[in-house]
Amino acid sequence: MTVRFFHTSDWHLGQYFYQHNRHYEHTQFLSWLLDQIEEKQPDALLIAGDIFDVINPSSQAQKQLYQFLADAQLRAPHLQTLMIAGNHDSGYRIEQVEPLLEKYQTHAVGVLKRQDNQQLDLERLILPIYNAQQEIVAWCLALPFLRSAEITSNQEHSRNSQDAISYIHQQLINIAKSKKTDHQALILMSHAHMQGGETSDSERPIIIGNEEALSIALFDESIDYVALGHLHKPQKVQHPHIRYSGSPIPLSFSEINYKHQVLEVCIETNATSASPVQMNSLVIPRSVELYKITGELNEVFDQLRALPQGAIDVLEQRPYVDIEYHTLTPPAPQLRQQFEDALPQDRYRLVRIVRVYQKNENDPEQNPSINLSPPTPYSLFQQLWQQQGYDTDTEVEKDFASLVQEAETILEQQLEQGRHA
Repeated sequence: MTVRFFHTSDWHLGQYFYQHNRHYEHTQFLSWLLDQIEEKQPDALLIAGDIFDVINPSSQAQKQLYQFLADAQLRAPHLQTLMIAGNHDSGYRIEQVEPLLEKYQTHAVGVLKRQDNQQLDLERLILPIYNAQQEIVAWCLALPFLRSAEITSNQEHSRNSQDAISYIHQQLINIAKSKKTDHQALILMSHAHMQGGETSDSERPIIIGNEEALSIALFDESIDYVALGHLHKPQKVQHPHIRYSGSPIPLSFSEINYKHQVLEVCIETNATSASPVQMNSLVIPRSVELYKITGELNEVFDQLRALPQGAIDVLEQRPYVDIEYHTLTPPAPQLRQQFEDALPQDRYRLVRIVRVYQKNENDPEQNPSINLSPPTPYSLFQQLWQQQGYDTDTEVEKDFASLVQEAETILEQQLEQGRHA
């Protein structure tokens, strides 16, 4: 038997990029994805977390998702959409509209729930995938982002996060193996940072039990394909069948050169070849370009003037420009306006300017750069830590990131409780 599905993740619907709404870019991506679904007619679409950019997304972002699901079901009537919550999502939010999702053959797994005996209900995480003939061709083990508060307990196997994670994977895989037949595939979908994955600066650190990255040893060899979310660069993790699909659009300037894609995966469960899993990269067209301009001031002005000409009337369609200029001297008055004047008129959005001091050998303690980006809890902590005269400490940074994540989880739960009150 054969199962064919699309693997995608990290849509971050509703994202604001330096105060600019990216609704247009997401609309273009989803329109392209609908065309691919209509042409390829896959059995399933797997969305591996971070569907939204924030836990309380705008009505515009939610409408964008639900309209897509309705349109996808019309384009491919037997398509099933399976999605999990990522660390940016509210798991409760994506589950609370289950009756609506069922209408469009969509299933969302947002949180881990416990039965009356306080054991985790792992059965609800194992979802069947059907072909057009309504035969079960695969089982998807859908693991949302694992939060320490949800998975730890006073039981021996889950007193700390790492033990709980190992136990959940082991038990979940065992249950799935008991369900499958020889002609059905096993697919594991997870939102996590795996050891060996290449990161970008737009990904929020995931810290569970003081460990940032998980081991692929969690995945049993019986798993035919691992569909990962969280890292924005498309990549395999040590084995060809363990994959990050990556984000559909660049979420920071560090991702300019990423080849954004959706993975088309085909698994032949009765194949006798050594490679029963076939993957095809569907390259996503970039609807809005990003330009990173670097160099000394004269070089920066030359590069700005050399950018493509021609006005673009709609603001949302104009490319983003990031400038990083190198200098030994303080900025001249109205430098930003000079940059704006050098850009071709009515075509670009200048969203970021960073001054980087050139190295002065006579002043080794000179501050190397000034970043005008808005502060984050992590950057403020680093700044205060250094001001106190402490050296960089990886363990302390991990502990702080863990505390931030715990605070975000508590805030999310309070928001959810307030909405349900």
